Amino acid sequence: MRAAVVERFGGPETVAIADRSRPEPADDELLVRVRASTVSIADHRLRTREVPRGLGLLVGPAIGFRRPRHAVLGMEAAGVVEAVGSRVTRFAPGDEVILMRGARFGCHAEYVTVAEGGEIARKPANLSFEEAAAVIFGGHTALRYLDLVDLGPGSEVLVNGASGAVGTAVVQLAARRGARVTAVTSGRNAEFVRSLGADDVIDYTREDFAAAGPGPRYDVIVECVGNAPFGRVGRLIRPGGALLLVIADLAGMIGAAVRPRRRGILVNQAGGSMGAGGMARLSELAEAGDLRPVIDRTYDLHDIVEAHRYVDTGRKRGSVVVRVG
Repeated sequence: MRAAVVERFGGPETVAIADRSRPEPADDELLVRVRASTVSIADHRLRTREVPRGLGLLVGPAIGFRRPRHAVLGMEAAGVVEAVGSRVTRFAPGDEVILMRGARFGCHAEYVTVAEGGEIARKPANLSFEEAAAVIFGGHTALRYLDLVDLGPGSEVLVNGASGAVGTAVVQLAARRGARVTAVTSGRNAEFVRSLGADDVIDYTREDFAAAGPGPRYDVIVECVGNAPFGRVGRLIRPGGALLLVIADLAGMIGAAVRPRRRGILVNQAGGSMGAGGMARLSELAEAGDLRPVIDRTYDLHDIVEAHRYVDTGRKRGSVVVRVG
């Protein structure tokens, strides 16, 4: 099978298309022919070894020290079941599915395996494979964090980094729950994030949201950039609120662990679990239109170097999709 392979840390040019042996499913696994995936920030980090400050040694076992631990990147995929193991009962060849392999990667290839009891669900019937792939990474992350808090009419949510894959999903899902959403993004993305459900927009190129106003102003802050630790934004969070650190450096993680508890603020940098049930809910939200795919650009697998090059600019909106099969 064809796969995009990275054997050393470096720039986009380190990624090459190569032949790899097709995996065989175990008794409790499915073999999925991948139709589409995305190049995400996770792929960027594993390829470049550029991680939040202070985390180099901590994440070494997961991403590798001298070379990438996983030669085939790609956390998630949309595709078609090709074969199933002898103990698989919920899926059959021909089923269209979405799946998340997470830190095991491997989805930038024509075939991938996944456990039946893992993070896999039927593909939203009304979405193409490219559209389905575009909702997985951001939607998966957004649900894991938003499920930690109670949101509804009257809730005030700020999303820092609202135009990326995760941020666009958080904006949509928080708005669908009735929250008033403030999106922090560049001015060029203002109307874009409003179209996703944001009520207010702060242009970070003109205004520092953490410096504005006396606070507190928000029930929940969702941090998708890495520059808003508790020490910087805690005063903006109402008592009983939450800071959800989708991205945090070592100092931010330590600060979360030893944060003041006087106001009962939840600070979480791990998110919750998903499992098969969570993936099914993600698919249902996408099929119902409550989570729309946001695709910035689409590349064929043989152009994956260009996909990585574009992701490296840090300017993508939503997802960069890769057509595989």
